[in-house]
Amino acid sequence: MLYKMPAATLNKSLHSNKLIWYFLLGWTVLNIIQACTLELQGDEAYYWMYSRYLDWGYFDHPPMVALFIRIGDTIVHNEFGLRLITVLTSSLSIYLLWLTLKQYAVDALAFILVTSGLFIFHIYGFTTTPDSPLFFFTVLFYYLYQQYLQNDKWGLAVLLAITVACLLYSKYNGILVVGFTLLANVKMLKRGTFWGIVVLAVALYIPHIIWQANHGYPSINYHLYERSADKYSFLNTFSYLPGQLLMAGPLIGWFLFYKAYTVKIKDAFIRCLLVNCLGTLLFFFISSVKGEVQPQWTFILFAPLVMLVLIHFKQQGGWPKWLLPLALVNVSIIIIVRVIVISGVGFAKTYGHLKSYYGFKNWAHIVKEKAGDNYLVMSEGFQNPSKYNYYTNSLKCFAYDDRFYRVTQFDIWPMEDSIQHKRVYYLSGAPIKDLTKDTIKIEAGKWYGNWVDDVRTYQKVIIATDSLKITTAPGATTNFDLTITNPYHHAISFSDSGYTHPVKLEYCFFKENELIDAKEAKDTYKKISLQPGESVHYTFPVTSPLEKGNFSLLFSLRTEPFIGSKNSRVIKLSVK
Repeated sequence: MLYKMPAATLNKSLHSNKLIWYFLLGWTVLNIIQACTLELQGDEAYYWMYSRYLDWGYFDHPPMVALFIRIGDTIVHNEFGLRLITVLTSSLSIYLLWLTLKQYAVDALAFILVTSGLFIFHIYGFTTTPDSPLFFFTVLFYYLYQQYLQNDKWGLAVLLAITVACLLYSKYNGILVVGFTLLANVKMLKRGTFWGIVVLAVALYIPHIIWQANHGYPSINYHLYERSADKYSFLNTFSYLPGQLLMAGPLIGWFLFYKAYTVKIKDAFIRCLLVNCLGTLLFFFISSVKGEVQPQWTFILFAPLVMLVLIHFKQQGGWPKWLLPLALVNVSIIIIVRVIVISGVGFAKTYGHLKSYYGFKNWAHIVKEKAGDNYLVMSEGFQNPSKYNYYTNSLKCFAYDDRFYRVTQFDIWPMEDSIQHKRVYYLSGAPIKDLTKDTIKIEAGKWYGNWVDDVRTYQKVIIATDSLKITTAPGATTNFDLTITNPYHHAISFSDSGYTHPVKLEYCFFKENELIDAKEAKDTYKKISLQPGESVHYTFPVTSPLEKGNFSLLFSLRTEPFIGSKNSRVIKLSVK
């Protein structure tokens, strides 16, 4: 049974912009409240660091999120300022969706029920990550593309080219929107304006390509290789589709996907939406074979999903009568969750990623009192160091990316140089014998404070090998020809003369993320000294584990009291 408007007057009212404007006002106010009251999530603080070092690229992502944050943070340095542009573009994205759907005369009430019921829209209505600008430019792309299909004009082509460039500057997933759109309408290849779009978009994107080339293509290496799991996990594939249904709405997600994929293709734009929606879903489903697929990675498919569902409602003459109460309960559940998160009660402070929203503002000020104006070093990833920097409005905390972790943007920024030969406050997750002086135990967690004199680190030193995949026998010795490069703007030496802390060049074997062996090279490496940009070859004999199996091997430079940095790429070693 379909829900239809009983009278023409009421129908006209529900289709009016007035109802949409009321909805957008409420949507914006709710996002402002959450943006103002909730502390930063770790990734948001990391992207704030991006905004302090504006560049054409970063290790993890393109730079659009840095620009979003820089604009708002320049206006006011607080959580709302950081999230300001996201809040505004979230509302603008929803309005652009409405304008795009006007051609299909969709029902305004149905539009509100569907868009307000998508859980992922609520999450990224205030959270500022690369997904926020990506979604905005995705919606803008569809809005312009719809007009471009009807009017082959150079003005629209230029706007589309700029939007495509902004898509790619937001997140690499943006290429899927462009690729699937072309796949849905290959006839565009016959348009001269289409090639103009390609040329202009590529020209605008060249600065990022140059940045990648100058830094050894770190993003490509990380996303395509380092993020790939060594072995297949059925759990990654099994959890993918339920995660997508949850993002579409805890109660109505299943229905939205069903309606979207059963729409009738009556024009090129609907075909474009369907190919993008289905193609993106399948692309990341296949990607689950290589590792975990986080639910928000598919954010770009939810714009076409909304439009397809509402177009389908129009095609069948209305929407099911039972959808109204179910949709109201669905959005009520989401709003209740948001209120719980805002207030910080119940599960909010203990559940998964949510707990990272609480207590770190106070933590940063307590640590600041201990460290004073000295530099702070942490070795637990990039998030908490970034939070310290944000809440102290400084760049005094350096993330030491140890051999157990991955490379981050901290390995590119010129921050490590600032702590050399300095006395720093080292915040560790476990006490260090004869060094720990402070114990900091607060709501956010527990840390140990240690003072380290005359710091010496080599986090940026690059150790390259000829091969990243080797097969050997148990206990066999393999001579690795290492190319050691100094990327710093100053000379370095592995000699211990004149240093408080000796340096050790080690090889490390890991099995399923657990360190099983670490051996130091012969002291001949102590003679190595390198000028800026200089490289040297060094032969390092590596003895394979005695047990058979698959291992990860990497080369690391270690100085006390730090664990040792990840100086080489991971080498897959198979012992047979």
